[in-house]
Amino acid sequence: MNSTTHGQELTKRRSMCTGGALEKLTNLTVLGLFITMENPLMSLYREKIQRELPSKHFRKSQFSFRNRLGRQIWSFVNFALFRPSPRFLNCWRRFILRLFGAKVGKKVRIQPSVKIWAPWNLYLEDYCSIGVEVDCYSVGKIRVGECTTVSQGSVLCTASHDYTVLHLPLIVKDIVIKPYVWLCAEVFVMPGVTIGEGTVIGVRSVVFKDIPSWKVAWGCPCRAMRPRALVSD
Repeated sequence: MNSTTHGQELTKRRSMCTGGALEKLTNLTVLGLFITMENPLMSLYREKIQRELPSKHFRKSQFSFRNRLGRQIWSFVNFALFRPSPRFLNCWRRFILRLFGAKVGKKVRIQPSVKIWAPWNLYLEDYCSIGVEVDCYSVGKIRVGECTTVSQGSVLCTASHDYTVLHLPLIVKDIVIKPYVWLCAEVFVMPGVTIGEGTVIGVRSVVFKDIPSWKVAWGCPCRAMRPRALVSD
């Protein structure tokens, strides 16, 4: 092959490569324009939603007037009397919670920095302990068993939202924590979860499903990893 033929071949290949690149670029540009264009079906769907679901549904409270009033009063008492109380005055905080309808057993230890959404949905059995900055989002009922420890920064969340409905209605499910459980620091417990008796949940675990009794569990999602073996004192 002489130099002239070789040069023509190289020019032809460069032309083919350039043409292929231009074709790909054109296809991508057309695809981008198609994506950014208003889809007629989506437009019709959006109009249907706007007709059937007025904007007021997005701001309508699902709670009764009594519930909202009770939470306002609790918010004031919490700010003025509960949170400023010294850490050793557990009896004072137990008294306040009982005034608001909480079921609180004897010798319950609850830190002043604990966040409680609605005290009347709280059930704390004898000798349980609720640590620093624990968040009891008690839209539904939260039951904490005897001698159970909920460590600092943990979240007990009884409510979420149904994301399959546009205005995100509330979903409420109770949380049950059986006796002799230990939730380590910053554990997040999802709505509807039951944690079995004697179980230990590791640090920063997220508990999506029920955990059986006398297990050591951790992770996100939290799973039972091994039995909890006890030794005699």
